[in-house]
Amino acid sequence: MHIAHSIDELRQLLKPATFRAFVPTMGNLHQGHLDLIQLARQRANAQATPGTVVASIFVNRLQFAPHEDFDSYPRTFERDCELLQAQGCDVVFAPSEKDLYPEPQVFKIHPPAELADILEGAFRPGFFVGVSTVVHKLFNCVQPQLAVFGKKDYQQLMVIRRMVQQMALPIEIIGSETRRAPSGLALSSRNGYLSADELQEAVQLSQTLQALAQTVRQGNAQGVLDVASAQAHAMQTLVERGWKPDYLTVRRQHDLSPIHGVCQEPLVVLGAARLGNTRLIDNLEV
Repeated sequence: MHIAHSIDELRQLLKPATFRAFVPTMGNLHQGHLDLIQLARQRANAQATPGTVVASIFVNRLQFAPHEDFDSYPRTFERDCELLQAQGCDVVFAPSEKDLYPEPQVFKIHPPAELADILEGAFRPGFFVGVSTVVHKLFNCVQPQLAVFGKKDYQQLMVIRRMVQQMALPIEIIGSETRRAPSGLALSSRNGYLSADELQEAVQLSQTLQALAQTVRQGNAQGVLDVASAQAHAMQTLVERGWKPDYLTVRRQHDLSPIHGVCQEPLVVLGAARLGNTRLIDNLEV
């Protein structure tokens, strides 16, 4: 496995590659990330000439608000590289801020407000500008034919898909299913911030979303669905357990627009809530 720190070094390493499968990460890897690498490896190996799997490790300052955890975000580079190599990754792109942003990044990607300023974007203003800008730049550096993202960051996956479509980028975007602990807790780099007691409690987010999803299924089946009441009940469930929820909501999968009653389109329930000092997100497709 090769490690490139500069864009020029990366491009030299990738010159012989006929097919490039790419997984962008911020490091501090867990099994969910490794699932993405495995999927990229499978797709690369399925080519007539086996392709090259590239992973990036870069903690992107542009997507962190001033009060968020950029400086304290876990950085575990050596361990990450060991895990990536064991999964068959060929190239790791690990630029410094100076490598990727040699001058202030004043050109930025601004996704449409109706997709990016809701849900996560409403509580983290500018987040998807930072995500879209760095992903677009990484795509330009790697020039992949395929890129793999996790469905746990559901809205992010949709923003990236829309960007690729709008910008006519020749990249296939694949969403990988959320990897969960045996308890049902979605794996996340931020789970490491949780205390032992909080780690046990954290599964309540996925359980509350499951209950909300079941209410939606039953309401659609019976032809009567009070979405506002179901969402409010889900929020109250977490509040009573000491959480501080930002949202628990039911949306259409294709554009994350809200529903107001019975809806037979594919849906997704999404939630974000703070447990102690740690903000967790999760979702379930319905």
